[in-house]
Amino acid sequence: MTVRSHSVSVDKISAGSAKPVTDFVAVEEPLEIRLGYSTPAGRTAKSVSITMRTPGNDAELATGFLYTESMIHSDADIVAIEHIGDVAPDTGNHNIIRVDLAPHVDVDLGRLQRHFYTTSSCGVCGKSSLDALRVTGAKALDLSRGRFARDILTMMPAKLRSQQETFDKTGGLHAAAAFSSQGEILVVHEDVGRHNAVDKVVGSLLKQSLLPASELGLIVSGRASFELMQKTLLAGFPLLAAVSAPSSLAVQLAQDFNVSLVGFLRGETFNIYSARERIS
Repeated sequence: MTVRSHSVSVDKISAGSAKPVTDFVAVEEPLEIRLGYSTPAGRTAKSVSITMRTPGNDAELATGFLYTESMIHSDADIVAIEHIGDVAPDTGNHNIIRVDLAPHVDVDLGRLQRHFYTTSSCGVCGKSSLDALRVTGAKALDLSRGRFARDILTMMPAKLRSQQETFDKTGGLHAAAAFSSQGEILVVHEDVGRHNAVDKVVGSLLKQSLLPASELGLIVSGRASFELMQKTLLAGFPLLAAVSAPSSLAVQLAQDFNVSLVGFLRGETFNIYSARERIS
C-alpha cells in the first residue's frame, strides 16, 4: 500500500497557549527513473532523473515525464514499466522505477536538459531558453482548437479542490487536473511538486490514448511556471489555468506558441495573458 502521509506530534499554539496534538504531513521521497533501451551494442539501462515526489502513480509520473521531455511519443513506445529495488524502510514505498522502451525508440539522452537531480520546486530545471523547446519540434498550437466558456473556467478551482484528498489531510500538496470544455474533470493528481502533478496527469492521459490533449484544458492549484507551460505545450493542451500568478517566461512561452494562459483564477475573476480567442 502506498503511503502518502504520516502522522507527527506537534505543539499547537493558539491564544497564547500550547497544546500537544497529532498532525499529518505529506510524504516526500525521491523517485529514481531508470530507462531501459536498445543500442547498437544491445540493451542498456541508465538513470535519467531523480525527483522528489509524493509516492503514488509513479508509472504515470515516469511516463508523463518522458513524454513531456520528448523521449516517447505514444504508449506503444513503452514495453514494460515496474518498480525495482528495495522498499523505503520507514514507509514501505518503492522509490526506483524502470521504464523499458520498445526497440524502435531512438533514445537521445541529450534531450534531457534537466539537471540530473531536481527538487520538488526546481522550476525551470536547467532549461535556459525557449530555444530548447523548438529543438524538440514544438510548434504553435492551432487557435481554432479548444474553446472554453468563462463560467466553466470559474467553476474549475472548486471542482479541483473537491478532489484533493491528500491535501484535505495534510494541507501540503499541489494538484493538477485535465478537464473538458464542458467542465468535466477527466483526471486529477496531487504531489509535493507541481511539475510532478502535471507529469502524472500527462502520463494518465497517455495511457488512455488522449494525447495530444487538443480539446482539453489543464488547471493547476498554484502558479504557472515556465516548466508547467512547457509540459502544457508538449502535451498539446490549448489552455493552462492557474489559481495563482504566471511567471514572465511562462507568459512569453504561451504567447509564442498560442497557448491560452489564465492566471489568478479565483471566484468570478481571472486574467487572460495570451490567446484570448479560445475563451468565450
